[in-house]
Amino acid sequence: MVPDLRKQFNAAFTPERYQALLEWVEKQYNHRPPFRIAETPVFIPDDLKAKLFEACDQITDVIVSPDFEERSRSALLAGQEVPNETPHTTFLQMDFGICQEADGTLTPQLIEVQGFPSLYFFQDLVARGYREIYDIPEGYSHLFGGLTSETYLEKLRQVIIGDHDPEEVILLEVEPDKQVTGIDFIAAKHMIGIESVCVSEVKVEGRKVFYFKEGRKIQVRRIFNRVIFDELIRRDDLKREFYFIHEHDVEYVGHPNWFFRISKHTLPLIDSPYVPKSYFLNELETLPEDLHNYVLKPLYSFAGTGVIININQHDVDAIKDPENYILQRKVTYAPVIETPGEPSKCEIRMLMLWERGAPRPVMVNNLARLSKGLMVGVRYNRDKDWVGGSVGFFKV
Repeated sequence: MVPDLRKQFNAAFTPERYQALLEWVEKQYNHRPPFRIAETPVFIPDDLKAKLFEACDQITDVIVSPDFEERSRSALLAGQEVPNETPHTTFLQMDFGICQEADGTLTPQLIEVQGFPSLYFFQDLVARGYREIYDIPEGYSHLFGGLTSETYLEKLRQVIIGDHDPEEVILLEVEPDKQVTGIDFIAAKHMIGIESVCVSEVKVEGRKVFYFKEGRKIQVRRIFNRVIFDELIRRDDLKREFYFIHEHDVEYVGHPNWFFRISKHTLPLIDSPYVPKSYFLNELETLPEDLHNYVLKPLYSFAGTGVIININQHDVDAIKDPENYILQRKVTYAPVIETPGEPSKCEIRMLMLWERGAPRPVMVNNLARLSKGLMVGVRYNRDKDWVGGSVGFFKV
C-alpha cells in the first residue's frame, strides 16, 4: 500500500525467494506451519497507520471505562464463569478490514475485538523471516513503541512468566501438538522457555495443579491460557481432572473470562467511525430496511463458524436464541495490495498487551491476513496465491 515499496517488492519477487522464506521459517524449529504464509508482507502507509492507532485508542476507551465490567457481565455464560478474574485482560487484539473511501483513501473498519492471545510469538518470527529473505527497508518495523525483537520478547517474558520459575508456568491448550497454531506454542517454548500442556494432562490435587515433565511432577503456579471454550466443550471425549470453573491455586495470564467479556459482545457498545454499526439481535424492535447490508454473527463461536453473510428475513426468523446473535453492518474489503495476478484484500490485527498496574493496554505487534476470496479465511482462498498469514511493516 506504499506504492514505491510495493513496486520494488513485486519487481524483485521470485518464487525461489518465497520458497526460501518458507524454508527459513521451517528451519527455525523444524516445523512448517500448516496454514499458508503469504508471499508478501504489507507496507502500511502513514495515513492508514494514524487511523489504525486512532481506532485502537477509541475502542480501548470503551474497554478501560469504569462501567465496562458491568456492561460486559452478560457476556459470561452461566456455568462457565472462571473464578479469580483479573482486573483487566492481559491480551487484547483488534481485527480491521482495510477499506476504501469514495475518494480512494484507505480506512480501517473493525471486524472483531478479542480479549485473548493471538500469535504473539510467531508474528515476530515471521517478520524476521520476511526481513531475512526480502529487502525490507530499515526504517520500517512490525513492532510498536520503539520495541526491538529482543525487548519485545523480554516484555512477553515479563508479562507471561513474571517472577515465576518458567517450569511452573504452562501454556494450556487442547491437544497443542495438533493445533493449526502450534508453531506459536513451539516458538513460545524456544523464546521464553514454557511448556505446552494439554488440558487432559493436567493433574489436580485439592486446589493444587500439576503437570509432568521428563518424569518430574511440577506444580503449576501460572497458566498462559490458549484454550478456546467453544472447542473444549465439543471435546467431551477428553478425560480430564482440570476444570476451569473450579477453584485452583493458580493465576491466569490471559484470564478466560476476558475471552467472553471482550468479544463480539463488545461491538454494539462501541461508537466510532472505525466501527461498523452492530446491534444485539434481541434488542432490535425493527430490522434495518437494508438488511442485505448486514451480516448475522453468533456471539459464541470462533473462526467465523455460524456467520450468515447474505441474510434475509427468513434467516432472522429462524433464530431461536436472538440474545446470542448480533447484526453487524457489512464491511467491504478493498483489493489494495497489488500482486502479479488480481490484487489482494487485507485485514490487519493489532496485537496489544495490558500489563499489571498499567492504566491502558499498548500496541506491541501486528498480524496481517491477505485474501482474494469472499471472506478472509482458508476455505475462501483455496488454490489462490498471494494470500494467507503475513505481517504489516509500519514506518518508524
